[in-house]
Amino acid sequence: MELFRARSLHLVFVIVFQGLSLCIFPIHGNERDVDCLRSIYESVEDPYQYLSSTCNFKNNSEGAICSFTGVECWHQGENRVLNLKLTSMSLRGSFPLGLANCTSLTGLDLSNNDFWGPLPTNMSKIVGYLTTPVLSSNNFWGQIPAGLAECRMLNVLNLDHNRFSGQIPAELGLLDRIKTFYQGRSQSLRKILR
Repeated sequence: MELFRARSLHLVFVIVFQGLSLCIFPIHGNERDVDCLRSIYESVEDPYQYLSSTCNFKNNSEGAICSFTGVECWHQGENRVLNLKLTSMSLRGSFPLGLANCTSLTGLDLSNNDFWGPLPTNMSKIVGYLTTPVLSSNNFWGQIPAGLAECRMLNVLNLDHNRFSGQIPAELGLLDRIKTFYQGRSQSLRKILR
C-alpha cells in the first residue's frame, strides 16, 4: 500500500509539473506563498477588515491559506496560491510588491479598490506568470510599464479606469498570447499588434 501511495504522489507531481511548466517546487506546500499573502495583507489598508476577517497566519496546517478571502489554491491541501481575487474591498495602497513571493500566481484581480501610484517597471520579476491581471477601477497612474511585455503568459490585461498617461508601449505588441486588452482610451492594442 505504501508503494502504491508513493507512486500516486509521484504521478500527481509529474502531471502537475508537465502540465504547468511553472511548477518547480515540491507539492507539499510553499512558505513563500504564505509570506506573499502576509506581506500583501500587512502592506494594504483594509478599512472594512475583509482580509483580516479570514486570515490566520498562526495556523500552520497545510492549505490553511486557501481559506483566506480571495485566495484560490492549486489544491486545497497545499499552500500554493493560483489566483488572488481582492476585488471591491476598498483596499488602499500601492501595487503590492509582496506578490513576487506568490510564485505560482496566474490570476490577479485587484479591481474596484483604491490602489494608487505607478505600476512597477519590473512587473515581470514580480508577477511574471500572470495570465489575467485585472487592475481596473483603481487610481494607478503614470506610464504603462513596457516591462509588462516580459510577462509572456498574458492572455488578458485589464488596466481600464485608472489614470495612466502616455502611449501604450509598443512592446506590448510582442505579446502573442494576449486576446483582450482594456485600457480605456481610444488607442487600441490592435494597432500595436499589426
